[in-house]
Amino acid sequence: MNGTHSVEKIGGTSMAATASLFDNVLIAGRRGADLYNRIFVVSAYAGMTDLLLEHKKAGVPGVYGRFIADDGANGWLQAIAHVRKAMHERNGTMFVRSESLAEANAFVDLRIATVQACLQDLGRLRSHGRFCVKEQLLTVRELLAGLGEAHSAHSTALLLRDRGINAVFLDLTLWDQNDLRSLDVRIREALAPIDLSSAMPIVTGYAGCEEGMVRRYARGYSEMTFSRIAVLTGAREAIIHKEFHLSSADPRLVGEAAARKIGRTNYDVADQLANLGMEAIHPRAGRGLRQARIPLRVRNTFDREDEGTLICGDYVSDTPRVEIITGIESMQALMFFEQDMVGEKGYDAAILEALTRHGAWIVSKSSNANTITHYLSSDAATVTKVMADLQSHYPDAAISTQAVAMVSVIGSDIARPGLVPDALNALGEANIGMIAMQHQIRNVDIQFIIDCADFDAAIRVLHERLVEQAFDKAEGRQAA
Repeated sequence: MNGTHSVEKIGGTSMAATASLFDNVLIAGRRGADLYNRIFVVSAYAGMTDLLLEHKKAGVPGVYGRFIADDGANGWLQAIAHVRKAMHERNGTMFVRSESLAEANAFVDLRIATVQACLQDLGRLRSHGRFCVKEQLLTVRELLAGLGEAHSAHSTALLLRDRGINAVFLDLTLWDQNDLRSLDVRIREALAPIDLSSAMPIVTGYAGCEEGMVRRYARGYSEMTFSRIAVLTGAREAIIHKEFHLSSADPRLVGEAAARKIGRTNYDVADQLANLGMEAIHPRAGRGLRQARIPLRVRNTFDREDEGTLICGDYVSDTPRVEIITGIESMQALMFFEQDMVGEKGYDAAILEALTRHGAWIVSKSSNANTITHYLSSDAATVTKVMADLQSHYPDAAISTQAVAMVSVIGSDIARPGLVPDALNALGEANIGMIAMQHQIRNVDIQFIIDCADFDAAIRVLHERLVEQAFDKAEGRQAA
């Protein structure tokens, strides 16, 4: 690998828009040698992983959820039959050549039949009460996760070959092998025989490896595969294709005309977005690219001519400015008050240990002499368990929780004089009360804690005041 190539990751929604994907990304007017020196890492088609595991947002169980819940019943068989039907239907919308459609469907049938046989064997085993299959259920989750990416990568490579492009299906899912290796070894072995100057690898976003991709990275596993391929091959650039531009705010909240595309930013800003659940890239994947000094570009699949947003390690805006207004609409503020805390050590560590044990995601925290507050992106049930744990260890402490929202003002350099007063005035004029505020010394973000009901309005008024008006001023225009 000579570092003249790019490594590009395609998200699930973009994968599902097959015509736009081919017109704007995979082919995009290229011919001959210009088609190559690109490695594509693909996600499953939109909604497919939800059917295989569980719905990411609603929690509706898929094959995995039905299998672990049914305890010997056949609900999971119905779910996997639904997956097979959905994959066949997806193939039917994409393939023109009957031979290719038959090949794509046969691939799906073989993979699903193999996984189904494994689950049936495991189901019979767990029907005997003396066998504990808890550890094997984690393997089941890994096995199912890889099905979606295997389907999308195989179909994409086949569609490209139908168009005369030398596309190579690289299956990292390890679906039929027992010797689990490290992710890096798996990637190196798969790419070693490929000549990037004349072949286009289409790589599964899921990789079967000893670490367990879903176990370690949850739904961010495809970005880890993408990142490691870029790092290990010394890519010139890493590119993520999404269904939207990386914008100054959600266009659905502030309006398409008001949202500004972010042309450049840095990995620090990307980390802040990931912390709030608005991932430009998984933080661990971004870390690898940053350390290898590989720039990341986020492009809109449906905007072929736009170069997107370039994320680099050392970028800082020429003048202090706000780049993004975003946040979390519903979270939990966990407040731990202990009058005797002042001057004593150990309270913070005990709280962190309880939060870690129950899997609570810490977005931010603050403290004073006798109070520690954690802002958690977790459900109320998880926070209740944390509170019970802490109360049992500190019976004299006053522990409470409150549902709040967080709106964050983010930029590579937001050290503009008067920024905080401007933000507070904008909130005040909109009758939005502030519960708390945090402003870090590094001047990368300011967090406003507000009532959940005020979230949308806060995004809009802060965006208008700190982004739109600042943009109009910089452009020498009179704000409307």
